[in-house]
Amino acid sequence: MLTAVGANVLVAVAKGVAALVTGSAALWAETLHSIADTGNELLLFVGLRRSKKKEDLEHPFGYGQERYFWAFLAALGIFLIGGVLSIIEGVRSLLRPEPLSSPWVGIAVLVAAACFEGYSWGVARRQLRVRARELHRTLAEHLIRASDPTATTVYLEDSAALVGIALALAALVLHLLTGWAGWDGLASICIGLLLIAVAALLARRSKALLIDESAPQDVVRPIRDAIVRPDWVADVRALDVIFVGPAELLVIARVVPVPDAVEVPARDLVKRVDGLRQELLRAPAITEAAVTVEDVPR
Repeated sequence: MLTAVGANVLVAVAKGVAALVTGSAALWAETLHSIADTGNELLLFVGLRRSKKKEDLEHPFGYGQERYFWAFLAALGIFLIGGVLSIIEGVRSLLRPEPLSSPWVGIAVLVAAACFEGYSWGVARRQLRVRARELHRTLAEHLIRASDPTATTVYLEDSAALVGIALALAALVLHLLTGWAGWDGLASICIGLLLIAVAALLARRSKALLIDESAPQDVVRPIRDAIVRPDWVADVRALDVIFVGPAELLVIARVVPVPDAVEVPARDLVKRVDGLRQELLRAPAITEAAVTVEDVPR
């Protein structure tokens, strides 16, 4: 991730120099975009490091949700630095359009930036597709349901970066062909709106995970199957499966035993319940599990 941060810093500097040379609002918007991406990757790195802290008395389920908090801050950074400022610059450019200087410099920088962003986008996409296949999901489904915001944030940022570069390139080319400077301001506004949309998607997902969203059904279903597998379990009265971190689950189950299981000595039933709990905890994704028994209705 630190390598990606370094690459983003270089891209931001290159775009900034090109923006100064050309006076392009779209290039300024792309410079702000790269600055926001750099800050966001630093925030995600902080979240990644802090989420690895071991559980303690104050945080019995660990610090996995640190990633959600820092990913939420990253979404705010995209909104404020990338989105709002790009729109402001675009409006200013439309109100006071100015001819561009040396647009070919900007085109060359944007093409080079597209190569860097395209490589990063491809890496992020491959990682997401591998994880999606493991969970038997499509890529789109995984983007919506993923419990780890890091890879999703990088992928959406890179996708927005490629679209933003395409908009800025189109503005420069159209300016060369038509001579109208307004294309530049329009592209900057479109880039800002794009970044606000991406920020809204990321913030919404981080918010859902921060307020203990239930795991999706493709995660809950195999856990339910494992609970009802023992012959002494008649039914699952209630099952709560909550993300307490990326790929870290808290499972709370209330089960109804078969009549024969209720008639055995209490210590035998306790052993069965504890055996079921230990079986659940063998799953790598389950951090903690609680199983309680409800008596068979009389």
